Amino acid sequence: MRAIAVSAFDAEPCLVEVPKPDPGAGDVRVKVEYAALNPLDAQPPGRPPDGGFSAAFPLIVGADFAGRVDMIGPGDNRFRVGDPVFGRVTVQPPGRCGAYSEYVCVPQDSPVTLVPRELPLRLAAALPTAGGTAAQILGGTAVHSGRNLLVVGAAGGVGSFLTQLAAARGLAVVAAVRGDEGRRMKALGATATVDTTLAAGELERAVRELYPAGADALVDLVSTGPAAFAAHAALVREGGVAVTTRGAAAPRGVARVDFRFAPTARLLDELAAAAARGELRVPVDMELPLEKAPQALLRSRAGGARGKTVFTL
Repeated sequence: MRAIAVSAFDAEPCLVEVPKPDPGAGDVRVKVEYAALNPLDAQPPGRPPDGGFSAAFPLIVGADFAGRVDMIGPGDNRFRVGDPVFGRVTVQPPGRCGAYSEYVCVPQDSPVTLVPRELPLRLAAALPTAGGTAAQILGGTAVHSGRNLLVVGAAGGVGSFLTQLAAARGLAVVAAVRGDEGRRMKALGATATVDTTLAAGELERAVRELYPAGADALVDLVSTGPAAFAAHAALVREGGVAVTTRGAAAPRGVARVDFRFAPTARLLDELAAAAARGELRVPVDMELPLEKAPQALLRSRAGGARGKTVFTL
C-alpha cells in the first residue's frame, strides 16, 4: 500500500510502498479515504534517549483519518465491515501504521467512532486532533469561567474550532492572527481580530482598549519560548488563566495551565454530532492527493496555517 513515512530518525517523510497491516485481536482495519494534517505531523521523529522505544522503520506519519472498516480482528468488536469511521492513531508500536496510508489498524477502544450520516468523511477527518484539542481546552480548564478569551494563533485548525466553541458558550473572543484573517475569524464567531504582523505592540494595544484590566483568559497556540508566552500572558488580568499548548511560565497572579490532549471516542462523537448539525464549521482550507503530503508538511513546519489541510487517498 502507499504511505507517507520516514526511513530514519530526523529524516524527511516521503511516499513509500509498505505491506498492508493486519488487524490484531480487538482491532479494526480501516480503508482510509482522508487523512488530516496536524502541526506535529510535520516534525521529523527525533532519536529517543537511551532506553527509549526501538523504532521499526519505515515509520508512517499522521494521526487523523476517516474511511470505512474493511476488516475486523479476532474477538468481539463494536464495529462492522463497511462502517464509516473516523478517529486518531494514538500509538505506533512496530507493526502499526499512521494515518497517512491507504490502510490503518486501530484498537476498537481507541479514539475511533462512527461518522454520522450527515457528515462528509473529508470533514470528519479534520476533527479529531484540532477539534478535540479545542473542546478539551474549553471544557477541561478554567477558560470557560470567564467572559472573554484571547486566542493567539486563532487562524489554525485548533484556533478555528476554539473560536467557534467559545463563541457558542457566550465568550467574547479576541482572535490574534498573522495576516488578513479578520473576516474569516469573525464569521467563525470572533468578537474582534488583531493582525499581529501590522506593528509591534498592536496586540497589547487592542486588548487593553477592549479590556483595560486585561483579558479573562488566554489560549496561546503558537508561542514556543517562555518570553513570547509571558508577553501574551501579561495581557491577562490578575486572577485570570493562561493556557499553553507548548509549555512556558505565566506571570505572577495568572494561573498557568499546561495543556495535554487526551482524546476519547465520546469526545469525537460530540464533535461529529455538532458538525453534522451545522453548529460547528470544519475549516478545511486545502485538499491534496497523498503524494503531495511531504511538501504540505514542509509548509506546515514554516507556520502560518489557515484552517485544515486534508489528504485524499
